[in-house]
Amino acid sequence: MATDTAARAQPPHRPMRADARRNYERLLAQARTAFTQHGTDASLEDIARRAGVGIGTLYRHFPNRTALMGAVFQEQVSALLAYSRELAEAPEPCHALIDWLRAIIDHASTYRGLAQALMAASADQSSTLSRNCGQPMEEAGGKLLARAQETGSVRPSVDIGDLMRLTNAIAMAGEQAPDDPDLAERLLALTFSGLKAR
Repeated sequence: MATDTAARAQPPHRPMRADARRNYERLLAQARTAFTQHGTDASLEDIARRAGVGIGTLYRHFPNRTALMGAVFQEQVSALLAYSRELAEAPEPCHALIDWLRAIIDHASTYRGLAQALMAASADQSSTLSRNCGQPMEEAGGKLLARAQETGSVRPSVDIGDLMRLTNAIAMAGEQAPDDPDLAERLLALTFSGLKAR
């Protein structure tokens, strides 16, 4: 009985109307451009205006900034998850893990403020950004880390949550030092040294 009641209380998923779909796509396109040019703290009002809709329409599709960010980054996250699956059978698991972390840092550098937003989202597991980006990425990284640990190339005490936070911190450091393009790679090399089993 309770299950039937709960089922009735859930409205069926309805496909988006054509005009709503167009607004959604325009908002995503403008948000992607704004986040690339101005960082993840770009004005939501400007994004809505450039998409040709009101701010209320933006909030109907994306209830908050992190929801919009999660939607914008979904394509890149999907690509990173696919890359993690490619690396799952790499002959050197530790190098595969580092290659994947490097790809995350490269992705984060596309949008100023993304690494900081992901770091903040890791503390709020209920946020859209955490559910759509942070958690799937951590799960994928956890598999690469576990394989590297199973082969004895990475210390068993390394935790994927800590490693993801460290990766975001490296991306943030690189963002703060635009005149030192090699900084992230040097910090990643230090991370690699620290990961290796002695």
